[in-house]
Amino acid sequence: MNMTTNPYTPYQAYEVEPQPNLRAILMRYLRNWPWFVGSLVVALAAAYIYLLYQPPIYKVQASLLIKDEKKGIAEQSLMKELDLFSSSKVVENEMEILKSYTLMERVVSNLGLDVRYYHPTTTFKKEIYSESPIRLLVEEPNSQLYTEPLTITFVDAKTIKLNGQAYPVDQSIKTTYGKLRVFARKPLTSSQESVIVSVSDHREAVEGFLANLKVEPTAKQSTVLVMNLEESVPDKGEAVLNQLISEYNKEAIVDKNKQANNTLSFIEERLGLISGELSTVEKEVELYKSTQGITDLSAQAQTFLTTVKENDTQLNEVNIRLGALNDVERYIKNQSGDKSLAPATLGLSDPILMGLLTKASELELKREEVSRTMAPNSPAFQSLDSQIKTIKASINENVATIRQQLTTNKNQLLVNNKRIEGMIRTVPGKERALLNISRQQAIKNGLYTYLLQKREETALSAASTVSDSRTVDAARTGSKPVKPVKMTIFGLFAIIGLLVPVGFISAKDAMNNRVLRRSDVEEATQIPILGEVVKSRQMDADNLVFKPRMQSVVGEQIRALRTNLQFLRSDPEQSQVLLFTSSISGEGKSFVSLNLGASLALVGKSTVILEMDMRKPKLHKSLHIENRAGLSNYLIGEATVDELLHPVLGYENYYIITAGPLPPNPAELLSSPRLAQLFKELKERFDYVLVDSPPVGLVTDSQLIAPFADATMFLIRHDHTPKNYIKMVDTLYKEHRFQKLSIILNGVGEGESYYYSYNYGDYYGESNKTRRLE
Repeated sequence: MNMTTNPYTPYQAYEVEPQPNLRAILMRYLRNWPWFVGSLVVALAAAYIYLLYQPPIYKVQASLLIKDEKKGIAEQSLMKELDLFSSSKVVENEMEILKSYTLMERVVSNLGLDVRYYHPTTTFKKEIYSESPIRLLVEEPNSQLYTEPLTITFVDAKTIKLNGQAYPVDQSIKTTYGKLRVFARKPLTSSQESVIVSVSDHREAVEGFLANLKVEPTAKQSTVLVMNLEESVPDKGEAVLNQLISEYNKEAIVDKNKQANNTLSFIEERLGLISGELSTVEKEVELYKSTQGITDLSAQAQTFLTTVKENDTQLNEVNIRLGALNDVERYIKNQSGDKSLAPATLGLSDPILMGLLTKASELELKREEVSRTMAPNSPAFQSLDSQIKTIKASINENVATIRQQLTTNKNQLLVNNKRIEGMIRTVPGKERALLNISRQQAIKNGLYTYLLQKREETALSAASTVSDSRTVDAARTGSKPVKPVKMTIFGLFAIIGLLVPVGFISAKDAMNNRVLRRSDVEEATQIPILGEVVKSRQMDADNLVFKPRMQSVVGEQIRALRTNLQFLRSDPEQSQVLLFTSSISGEGKSFVSLNLGASLALVGKSTVILEMDMRKPKLHKSLHIENRAGLSNYLIGEATVDELLHPVLGYENYYIITAGPLPPNPAELLSSPRLAQLFKELKERFDYVLVDSPPVGLVTDSQLIAPFADATMFLIRHDHTPKNYIKMVDTLYKEHRFQKLSIILNGVGEGESYYYSYNYGDYYGESNKTRRLE
């Protein structure tokens, strides 16, 4: 028989490449909902137990204002005047200082934070701080002290037991953990609860507190720093932050005093130098006077100098008044319509002029107010302009008079200056030389007096030094713990509880070598998929479930298969032989072939189904038909077709030929020439001949039947067919071992079938209103 296949394309081949089916993925997990519920319950229970063993952590907060001032001894100090310490405090630097190891090491040492005290509870050790009845002082530790906790019980007011060994209180004791001392912070009694003591390495304790400390400004431009510390004991956290602020302020004061001391040293050094220079100048004055015979400066020279000074002062006043008059003249020349500022009147005291200027300013202000509500040509507006011009004319006349007077005074003063300067030149030269020496003496004496004053100010400032910071809020603890956050813990454990089943199912799928979804088939082969059949309980029993007016997804999918058979026909007038096979047993070829035959019979197509799986026949059991005589009898020539045909009860034009007695050699029997005669006779009498054959992956029976089939239906069942068998089917397809080979996906889970996207449930819900006819 010719093995060349005619080109065909079932309708699925025209479908667009499917996107990942979210519904199918969800349905796969929803089918395992008991696992998710159980895992979630276990996870939430684990979260509850976890929270029982976690001590609450509180957030302790304090705020500190960093004063952004000049560093130095005081605002009025010498260093500010000399601008030697002009840099401002940098908030970032202060943050680093607060987080420094040195400050925290002092805090740990002063508060004894390297020793922790606990009370045992049923769940976790509850740390205590101020409530501890004792305080442990480590004098000479050994390595064992840092690895083992110490249990201290109380015998009486003066005796304790350390890990079962009795020791006195308030005395140095030698133990296996080193030399220790236990102090009683309150009266001890035997009824008091035992205390567990844990000693940490000093460096590790400091680093632990630094890791939990956060310092940050309240805003980008703010100099207020907020310090946060997470601690299980609120009063301990508050003590740490308050002590840290105290140590920070102490360090700042020490640093400031260093600057003051350096300043004092500088002033003392300068005083020594100035003192020597002053002594030298005084000796020069004394020597010059004795050698020149001068007892005092000339009284005439002193008079001349005083006169020149007074004359210059008057001349400056006259120039200031003339400058003010120039400003008044510019104001007068300004047009009345232009805005102008009132002139400067510095040095002018003439009451008439001042009154006129005040009046002019008032009129111009009134004119500006009127201009906002009236037009320039209004009578009121023009009247104001006229008044302003009159006032300015009067001012101009007054200014001219005053200018004439001031000019006369200026000329007289200039003449006096020249006359006095000439007189000064007549002072003897030796007196001028003495004046210069005396001037140097006065300068040195003034600088010496200034340094003495600053030395006293510096000493006073050092004694009253305060820190450049101020505590805004002392350490306080929040009312609710910040850790652990119960909702977050429950949420995280719930997510883990949901992810465990997901991971388990995903791992199971990854390790599963069976076909789980349609994409597994499409990625492995290019064989067209003729149709799909969803998973059903009837399928497992290979029952004939297709009935007239059947309203179900399985029924609709079988109808779709029946419709797609037309794509496999070469000649519409000829009968069609369909071969059903699979790779292994149990993939549902008997169920699909049996129900497809029933569907064909219900539309008036005469159909016969052949039970050609002569090794494990199943069809006759599903139809409750005896398997006395069948195909094996026909192939050995002991029966005819009419003797083998059994009508399928409940269906017209639907027959079955059973396998008959099981032969010892099925492959040899199927190689008989009577097989071709059988198909020839059946094709003449029936429209469709369906062949239920053995799995192709196990025996060669299907390949012996293949030449007589017009089309081959290869069954692949979800979660049953191994993926590696698809490659075998693809090879058979490429080698044309079967005519028009197509794949039928069987046992598809809910959500994975394309048919579910059409919402058949709504259609079937209206079955009472509309009946679908075959």
